[in-house]
Amino acid sequence: MRIPRHLAIIMDGNGRWAVSQGKPRTYGHEIGSERVREIVTACREYGVEVLTLYSFSTENWKRPDFEISTLMNILKNYVLSERKLMLDKGIRLHAIGQIDRLPMYARIPLRKVM
Repeated sequence: MRIPRHLAIIMDGNGRWAVSQGKPRTYGHEIGSERVREIVTACREYGVEVLTLYSFSTENWKRPDFEISTLMNILKNYVLSERKLMLDKGIRLHAIGQIDRLPMYARIPLRKVM
């Protein structure tokens, strides 16, 4: 089986999926973050060298404040909880885009992990 060197995933539809399950949109984002952990681990095990996750577009800033806050907390919690695993497994995180627009409580942990 051929394994790609670079895999890119657009993370879209978590909120819609949650609503279709009778749950709040934020529930979908939380479940999506759990899938990220599985994807990162699988990519590392299969030898994918680069994983790109497109996770928050400029259009997402138009979402309700509570949903944005939830997404930023998920980001913060993810990088803090996965830091040791990334270091142990030799996984390097590099965030691109308008990082300076992120709230400080998410931006600082993200930059530390990078």
